[in-house]
Amino acid sequence: MSKKSQIKKAMADIEREIEAYEHKRERSQTAIMRAMLAGKKPLPEDEQYFTLFSNLIDQEREKLRSYQAELDDLTKK
Repeated sequence: MSKKSQIKKAMADIEREIEAYEHKRERSQTAIMRAMLAGKKPLPEDEQYFTLFSNLIDQEREKLRSYQAELDDLTKK
């Protein structure tokens, strides 16, 4: 398998992982928003999940940017 193909496959895997994390984060985000709209303090667990999944998404996006830069370099050659 060529280097470009490997990078594209890795990028597709990362994009799927980001979507999964975003879906999981959405649950806690909804709970936080409901609490805020009701004038209540969100549960600490919901805040922790939201933060955890947000951080994981940021890490995966950074990997995606790195792979994109590597792919761009290979394409220029």
